[in-house]
Amino acid sequence: MDKMKVAIIGCGTIATNAHIPAYMKMDDVEIKYFCDIIPERAENKVKEHGCGTAVVDYHDILNDPEVEAVSVCVPNFAHAPIAMDFLRAGKNVLCEKPAARTYAEALEMQKVQHETGKVLNIGVVNRFNAAVNKIKQLIDEGVLGEVYEVYGSFRSHRSIPGLGGPFTQQEKAGGGVLIDWGVHFLDLIMYCTGDPTPKTVTAQAFSRLGVNMKEYAYESMWAGPPDYNGKYDVEDFITGMIRTDGPTITINGAWAQNVGINEMYVDFLGTKAGVRLNYGGDFTLFGAKDGKLTSEKPEFPDVAMFDNEIASFVRCIRTGEKLPSHIDTVIVTAKIMQALYDSSEQGHEIAF
Repeated sequence: MDKMKVAIIGCGTIATNAHIPAYMKMDDVEIKYFCDIIPERAENKVKEHGCGTAVVDYHDILNDPEVEAVSVCVPNFAHAPIAMDFLRAGKNVLCEKPAARTYAEALEMQKVQHETGKVLNIGVVNRFNAAVNKIKQLIDEGVLGEVYEVYGSFRSHRSIPGLGGPFTQQEKAGGGVLIDWGVHFLDLIMYCTGDPTPKTVTAQAFSRLGVNMKEYAYESMWAGPPDYNGKYDVEDFITGMIRTDGPTITINGAWAQNVGINEMYVDFLGTKAGVRLNYGGDFTLFGAKDGKLTSEKPEFPDVAMFDNEIASFVRCIRTGEKLPSHIDTVIVTAKIMQALYDSSEQGHEIAF
């Protein structure tokens, strides 16, 4: 089998820690280009991995007939234009989450995918996580009974990323903690519960702790040091509820809160049993049997979810299968996030 030639667009954290290592493990894939607007980043990847060509402008790759697939690992504001350019150039695209800054941009991406017929998958990596898929199996098999409520908590103690940088600027990121962390929680909830149809959404977002940037004391800042000449105009906390034709979904998310406990978990509440998933880790199944309360932590082989996601992306290009991460499936998450932001801004419930 000929090696599939791919290009990495954006050589930052997610490409370095996830996409590039996953492709490098595959015998039937070759990274032909490393592209980044910072030349040294791309050049360093070529030296580190001993393959590929460093490129600054992604347009230089568009017309290379050998490139079949690209991973788009750039800031949110560039997701839609870059992904659509590659689709129109006949390439298959894996675009990191979120699909785009807004629902309107995500819809345009979906439209171009339909027009070109090429693959457009979004990096909702939890759909390739072993624990998440086991929970989905338990729900599908009826072990939990009727799942009537799901609660997602993505709360951290003073951990705003790169204060003043791209993550905290509305124009570049499209939002704060919801679009950065909440997208993963909402998507895995939708996936496990069978992608129910949303009916109404209500939410309130707050931008409080990071506003006075120079006075902001922090525990961690994982996206780089603060840029006090930059901007902070996104939310650092959000609370909301989504009514669907399945369970209700409630969320609380915080990049920063004045409670020194990180609470990253999802609770699935069913009539027969319930599950608490520790985000990125294992889960506990709570139930009752023979009049006694039970709890168990299922054990199963763990698979690196990014490796699984990338391998599945390559496979689907060759087989034509439609993955759970396809834009047609996951665009509902963009729709829900947009409604949450709209509800907060407008001060009332949003009905679909």
